[in-house]
Amino acid sequence: MGSLRRHEGYLLIDNRESPGVSDAMLHTVWPPLPPGAGCGMFEAPTITCSHCQRVVILNPLRTRDRAYCPKCDHYLCDACGVVLIQSGTCRPFAQIIDEAMEKAVKGADNG
Repeated sequence: MGSLRRHEGYLLIDNRESPGVSDAMLHTVWPPLPPGAGCGMFEAPTITCSHCQRVVILNPLRTRDRAYCPKCDHYLCDACGVVLIQSGTCRPFAQIIDEAMEKAVKGADNG
């Protein structure tokens, strides 16, 4: 098993040559960005939740553990982490898409 860092992405916002974006404007985007990220240059690692495909900007100041699914060997967003704890079921997004495709094919065969 390799390092979980292999799943990380990278976010770069470079406003060094412009007035930047106000903090009020940053609060309108998802995922939310930290204050000051719209001015100057902002760099942060990201992960994509394997269960819902939500992109999470990793906060280097976070002290609690990040949700992790040992069955699919990926980090999860907080919402999917709660579902995993409650249900104990791993449902990666790829599995959800496969199930939907199979259902669509079966529906097309019956029509």
